[in-house]
Amino acid sequence: MSVFHKGGIPLLDWRENLEFDGRGTLWVSHVTQHRVEGYAPDGTLRAGFPLSGPGGIRRGLDGMMYVNYGVNPLTPHGGIVRFDPTAAAPRPEKVVDGLSGINGLAVDTEGNLYVSRELATGILKIRPDGTKDEEWTRGASVFGTNGLEIVGDQLYASVLIDASSRIVRIPLTDPARRTTVTRLSSTLLDGKFLDDLTEFRGGLVVASFRDGELIRVDPATGRSCTLVTGLRMPTSVRIPRGFGAHDTGHTLFVTEASGRIVRVTVG
Repeated sequence: MSVFHKGGIPLLDWRENLEFDGRGTLWVSHVTQHRVEGYAPDGTLRAGFPLSGPGGIRRGLDGMMYVNYGVNPLTPHGGIVRFDPTAAAPRPEKVVDGLSGINGLAVDTEGNLYVSRELATGILKIRPDGTKDEEWTRGASVFGTNGLEIVGDQLYASVLIDASSRIVRIPLTDPARRTTVTRLSSTLLDGKFLDDLTEFRGGLVVASFRDGELIRVDPATGRSCTLVTGLRMPTSVRIPRGFGAHDTGHTLFVTEASGRIVRVTVG
């Protein structure tokens, strides 16, 4: 494990999420500083722009980057913006607003956006035209979701507000047929406060905010093992696709509430 970018004062320098644009830039949502930052493979700051409370950030199939903003359970002024990562000075363009208590984000192959909510029931589905698919959201009636990841035709979600530290699987075509993949805690005192998750080597890797761990989960069996320990309140984990010489088969990048961006090598 090595530090790609140093942090500051824990919690006050909170970096919430990250995504690679596939063109050599790592984009990070710096929630407490209200900025989106773009880093080059050598760690230098390449670009950035202000955005109120940025959270989940993902690359769409159209090449645009999508970012949640207003990530705070108490604010009604959240939404989603998109920007062109190839622009010399990226400018956010509003996709949808009026969302509250949002956090994680996923984008499917048709351009639909999925948004988690930590203190509400139902994962939001936003169509490419910015309208809400209310019927889909009613079917995906899971309370307290955080991280989101799409694998094939399934949406995986980590559940933050859950004593058993669940990960659920939600079919994109029939969200009411959701199932529990695994429960990573047996008691309330062992709750892991699961944050973001990503696909890696045919499985899932999820960040345990409380324990400072990355946990690998087999989505077929629900079996799990700890990949990494010693992190400082990890918030998101991603594979470095198209990011210099970084190996996508053995490397993961992690953001933390400590403000650090950490590079992890998995044997």
